[in-house]
Formats: sequence, C-alpha cells, structure tokens
Amino acid sequence: MATTAQTITRSALGGLLLFTGVAHLTFARRGFRVAVPEWVPGDPDATVVASGWAEIALGAALLLARRRRRGVGRLVALFFIAVFPGNVSQWTHHRSAPGLDTEMKRFGRLFLQPVLVLLALWATRD
Repeated sequence: MATTAQTITRSALGGLLLFTGVAHLTFARRGFRVAVPEWVPGDPDATVVASGWAEIALGAALLLARRRRRGVGRLVALFFIAVFPGNVSQWTHHRSAPGLDTEMKRFGRLFLQPVLVLLALWATRD
C-alpha cells in the first residue's frame, strides 16, 4: 500500500507530466524544439509533438493506474532517462528556452533529471 508521501509525489509527477505535455503541444512548443539534439532523426517539431503526447499519456497513467503502478513508474523513469540527452544537448549548445535562459539554469536542470527518475520509481513502488 502506498504511503501518503508516495501518493502526493505520484500525483505531483503526474500533474507535471500532463502540464509539460500540453506545453509541448501548445504555448511552449517552439522552446522545446531547441532541446532536440541534431542526431535525432526527423523533424524536431515532430519529436516535440511525440514527446508531448507521451508525457500526457504517462502523466494520466501516473494519476489513474492502480494495479500497474510499478510498471508505470518504470516507464516514466525510462522516459526521463530518454529525454536527458536533449537536456545535455541544450546545455552544451547554449540554447535558451523560456525559463532556461542562462548557462547555470540549463546546467542545473541536468541534476533534476536523476531526481525525477528516482521519484518516479519511489512513488510507484509497493
């Protein structure tokens, strides 16, 4: 049975993913394109749209899953790992985006990703 802290964390991560997913598809779409590394095949905008839909699906799953929480947590953790190269690329190529307009902010975000991975795993374990 999940603790209250796990439930709050899972809900917060789910809400964050839903918000970010909607942002990918709407008002922040251009800003997310700068994080797509050059080595990712295809159109950067298509990558942003696909990752936005993935975030929406994962956020909803975190909020709604009951029996398969652990599996959802693993998928969310894998997603956070998968987008990490984009964060590194944005930092190393000095690309600004809303809220990430300095080297220190872009560098600092790199340390948030492992925390998100750990929180996703912890919040969904039994």
